[in-house]
Amino acid sequence: MPHQFTTSYLDESRAIFQQYKKLAEGAMRQVTDDQLLTTLDPESNSIAIIVKHLAGNMKSRWTDFLTSDGEKPTRNRDGEFVEAPASREALMALWDDGWQCVFTALAPLTDADLGKTVMIRGEPHSVMQAINRQVAHYSSHIGQIIFLAKHLQSANWQSLSIPRNQSATFNQQVTKGEASQR
Repeated sequence: MPHQFTTSYLDESRAIFQQYKKLAEGAMRQVTDDQLLTTLDPESNSIAIIVKHLAGNMKSRWTDFLTSDGEKPTRNRDGEFVEAPASREALMALWDDGWQCVFTALAPLTDADLGKTVMIRGEPHSVMQAINRQVAHYSSHIGQIIFLAKHLQSANWQSLSIPRNQSATFNQQVTKGEASQR
């Protein structure tokens, strides 16, 4: 994604969420359906379970964002960590539904909303704090997704940014103005 100069917190937040969504999708595209369900040990989560958890969190946090607690009484957080969706298609539908909640909630916000109070688990947060909390939460789990996909693909992994030992080539492209075409 080409860099866009902005001083808008909301525009930057939307762009960051889009960037992390794209990174996770790039990682998930590289793994097989079976690898979506792979865990590294009994205490770890598979990519599919992480996605299920993120989608549950997104639906809870962003539905009625300004008017209800971000931890909805209907959310079954513990249930997000068992039984992955039955297929890649079902998993991606859950993923897309979660992100739809995020972007639908962010779309109407203005700078005037940033200081408003929203509740998460009964604790007050400014809208800005709530957004930052979710950026941090999602980025940590998306890092897990990328790590697992990279581990599972090993030598077949296709870098989502600048490939290893390619920084000099990338820097040369930047000076020639070619890097923005990536």
